Amino acid sequence: MARTKPPPAVPPRADPPPPAGTNRRFVRRSLIHAPAADLFAWHARPGAFERLTPAWSPVRIVSRTGGIEPGARVVLDVPVGPVSTRWEVEHRDYVEGRQFRDVQLEGPFARWEHTHLVHAETIDTSTLADVIDFRLPLSPLSDLVAGWFADGQLDRLFAHRHAVTAADLTQHRAANPSGRTLQIAITGASGFIGGALDAYLTTAGHTVRRIGRSAPRPGSTDIRWDPARGILDPAALVGVDAVVHLAGENVGQRWTPEVKRRILESRVQGTGLLARTLAALDRKPAVLVSASGVGIYGDRGDETLHERSTLGSDFLADVSKQWEGAADPARAAGIRVVHPRTGVVLSPDGGALERLLLPFRMGVGGPIGSGKQWMSWITRDDLLAVIEWCIFRDGLDGAVNAVAPTPVTNAEFVRTLGAVLHRPALLPVPGLALRLLFGDMADATILASQRVQPSRLQASGFAFRHRTLHPALAFVLGATSDA
Repeated sequence: MARTKPPPAVPPRADPPPPAGTNRRFVRRSLIHAPAADLFAWHARPGAFERLTPAWSPVRIVSRTGGIEPGARVVLDVPVGPVSTRWEVEHRDYVEGRQFRDVQLEGPFARWEHTHLVHAETIDTSTLADVIDFRLPLSPLSDLVAGWFADGQLDRLFAHRHAVTAADLTQHRAANPSGRTLQIAITGASGFIGGALDAYLTTAGHTVRRIGRSAPRPGSTDIRWDPARGILDPAALVGVDAVVHLAGENVGQRWTPEVKRRILESRVQGTGLLARTLAALDRKPAVLVSASGVGIYGDRGDETLHERSTLGSDFLADVSKQWEGAADPARAAGIRVVHPRTGVVLSPDGGALERLLLPFRMGVGGPIGSGKQWMSWITRDDLLAVIEWCIFRDGLDGAVNAVAPTPVTNAEFVRTLGAVLHRPALLPVPGLALRLLFGDMADATILASQRVQPSRLQASGFAFRHRTLHPALAFVLGATSDA
């Protein structure tokens, strides 16, 4: 089962001696339930840096040359309080299957060397160790003032990194025991879900081909399309084994007639074009995972909803029905089509949670509307694993509720968020104010109640990392050192 807490500690091994010019050392060592070769390969693949960077501590890659081999460099834009700083590191001392080292060339530390170590323990287990030797600027004075803070931040960061690494490897193996690698095309690959999915799948060894409106970069295998004009070259999809379709207009805005038109057309036109194009291929992909949402059930109060529950009749439900139906040409052509019906996706860098964080951190958060409406939620990491699971589980087709098994009322959600952030959650947001701001969108999304169960996922054996809300929010927000 995938983990949300850091993997168990293991007895210390002999670490490399600290280099001259350093006076602080941080070590995080964990037992990982994966072969050493798999653990090392995960770190060496594209997407590993993105997977290891917490959403609560965003770091922007300015430039990157090479992978983790000697001489490869990464230039980062790193937030330091209210400003950001440039951080350039070079990879050195690469030993295949065992270690690599990052050495700061320019950045916020007086010195920084980070050694990544992998040791085989048994055939199916290995030790991951991160050894960091560093010197703070203005040391030794800074050690007295900020040494404790630096150590605490490193402990928080690497607890998260080891937990993500262990859980990713566990879920990759659970979804794909044979380890076969695929060519997977993704629409919406630059979005809130798609960008994270790209990194998640590439670290599993798959080749991701992004389908987007921009012209592909020279040398890339990305694919250009224009759904509004019906442009998608079938030849560009030859050899693709699976397709994940995530593109669509954002529903989280006031629904003017023009916005409603874009919401509907972006889903129906894009899905229809993709489904027809895939259906016409001589060698078709085995599966199309085409996104949907729990809004398809409409506002249902306290009713518990499963995949076979009746569907709603409001605007969002009607859009979702047409959205799913637009994939029928692919289904008729023998392609397995799966519709993950997604709830509120939890990550601090996008979606509903990002919008809630500022008022809650300022101490002015509280229940929305009556607070009695049910929220069906899922962490972004679990949603990525659900999509991977749908790609490889031949027995799954049609609707699959992509939500955690413990929905909560809005009142419980805001109480839990306040508790995780150590802030009050007492100031309500009246439903009338939301209707004035957002019109029909407020009733169909923010104030609607959907108490959804992931019945088919659980029956298929899927294991959630985050089943209950408090530990899920603590993890995605980095609120505890043992997240």
